Amino acid sequence: MSSPIQSKNKFFQSLKNQNSRTLDKVIHELHDDVFKKIDCLDCANCCKTTGPLWTPKDRYRVAKHLKVKTTEFEKSYLRIDEEGDYVLKQLPCPFLENDNQCGIYNIRPKACAEYPHTNRPKQKQILHLTQINESICPAVESIIYQMESIFSKNAKKGLQRRLKR
Repeated sequence: MSSPIQSKNKFFQSLKNQNSRTLDKVIHELHDDVFKKIDCLDCANCCKTTGPLWTPKDRYRVAKHLKVKTTEFEKSYLRIDEEGDYVLKQLPCPFLENDNQCGIYNIRPKACAEYPHTNRPKQKQILHLTQINESICPAVESIIYQMESIFSKNAKKGLQRRLKR
């Protein structure tokens, strides 16, 4: 008997065998449905437990907003990780406010704006990221839960009906 982790890995592995367009269509529809019901401000777990990768444009934009030099911003808030990426020095995010609002929402990093990435094209290429985000984001957890039903061996007819919409 396989463990829950092994079963989940097997499920994600099986998704790699799905047609890319089909996978995108299903995940995007589920994303839209789930985010009609889930308010990120109720959770903000992503801001509390994971940090985005900061692109050069992100660093420049936020530094300018804070009225500091980019190098000063980097020194105060960021570190370079083992892969050479700029990431936050500390979590939760220093820009997360007590009410779970983002203090730099309008200029937040691209990775934050796109999180949890379930509405991006080419989902097959980022399944590893979706699998990680499932443990962080209740919305992704809900999307994956529904996908397990949709893509189960017993649900092929339901999937065909969904794709014809």
